[in-house]
Amino acid sequence: MARRVTTKALWMAGAASIAVVALAAGVLCLTSGCASVGYLAQSVQGHLEILNAAKPVAEWEADPATAEKLRARLVLSQQMRDFAVAELALPDNASYRRYAQLDRSAAVWNVVAAPELSLKLETWCFPVVGCVGYRGYFDREEAEAFAAQLRAQGLEVRVYGVPAYSTLGRLPGAYFADPLLSTFINYPEVELARLMFHELSHQLVYASGDTMFNESFATTVERFGSRRWMDAHANPAARAEYLAFDARRKDFRALVGRTRDALELLYKSDASDAEKRAGKAALMQRMREDYAALRDGPWQGYAGYDAWIADANNASLGVLAAYTELVPAFERLFEREGHDPARFYAEVNRLADLPKDARREKLAALPSLNE
Repeated sequence: MARRVTTKALWMAGAASIAVVALAAGVLCLTSGCASVGYLAQSVQGHLEILNAAKPVAEWEADPATAEKLRARLVLSQQMRDFAVAELALPDNASYRRYAQLDRSAAVWNVVAAPELSLKLETWCFPVVGCVGYRGYFDREEAEAFAAQLRAQGLEVRVYGVPAYSTLGRLPGAYFADPLLSTFINYPEVELARLMFHELSHQLVYASGDTMFNESFATTVERFGSRRWMDAHANPAARAEYLAFDARRKDFRALVGRTRDALELLYKSDASDAEKRAGKAALMQRMREDYAALRDGPWQGYAGYDAWIADANNASLGVLAAYTELVPAFERLFEREGHDPARFYAEVNRLADLPKDARREKLAALPSLNE
C-alpha cells in the first residue's frame, strides 16, 4: 500500500519485563521450537531501542536544535492526540506524547506468506497474542532472510515496511507508551491523524488470534476519526490533498478487491492446478492492466501503487483483506449506534468476547445502511 498496509508488529515486541520474556521463551521452546526465541528476542530488543530513543514532545519543542518543520508537526500531533480523547473517546494516556527519531524508513518490516493457490495467510502462534498472519522484524535483513526461508518452502511472500505499530496499551508507565516516530510524523495532515487514530483504537479492542477483526475495526475508527478531524480542523489545502489521496485509495482497494474475489472463486473451484495457475496469471495481468488505466487516466499519472502492483501475489492480496474485509459490517454497527464512538466501542468489545465464528455471524447479520 502507499503509506501503510498496514499492520502492527506483534505487541510482544513491547514485552519489556525480563520475567515475561523468559516465560514466553520457555513456552516457545516447548510449543514451536527454540528458534522462535531468537525472534522474540529481536522483537523485545528492537522495541526497547525505540523506547530509549523517545523523549517527551515538550522536550523536543523546547530544544533550540529541533527543526522548525518538526516542531510544527509535533505541535500538530498533540492537537490530534487531544482530539482523539475529546472527540473520539480514544484512550487518554501517554501514547504519542513522546517522539523518537529513527534512522530508517520503517519502524518494522512485516513478512506475510500464502500458498501458490490460496489467499489464506500462513499464521504463527505466540503466547498472549495468539495466532497472527505475519511476523514483524526490526531489521530488514532479518525479515528478508526469513522471507527467503518461506519462499524455499514454495510459498508466495511479501515483505513490507510498517511506519507504526501498537503495543495495545498493555505496558504500564509513560516510558513504555507508544511514541510518535520519524517514520510517519511528516505524513500529510489528515493521514497523520488517520494513522494515530488507527493505532490508538487497538488499545480499546483486541480479539486474540483474529487479525481481520482487529484491523478492520481499527480501519473503521481511522475512517470516521479522520473525517471528523478533517471537518473540524483541516485547512482547504489539507482537505483537498486528503480527499484526492483517499479517492485513489478507494479506487485501488476496489480494483484489488475484485481481483481477490475472482481468485477466491478460482482457487475454490474444481479446476485442475494447471487450470488454476493459468486463470491466476490471467487475473493478475488484468489487474495490472486495469491499474495502469487508473494511473494514466483519472489519477493523472499518480504512481504511488506501482511497486505494490509490480510485486502483487497471494500474500499481498491476503494481507490487504485483513484491513478491509469486515469494515462494511463495522460501519453498519457504527451507524446503528448513532455514530457514537463510545457506544460503538462497547459493542465491538462484546463481539470480541465471543468465539471467532460467532463474531462473524453477528457482524454478517447486521442490516445494511439502507435497510
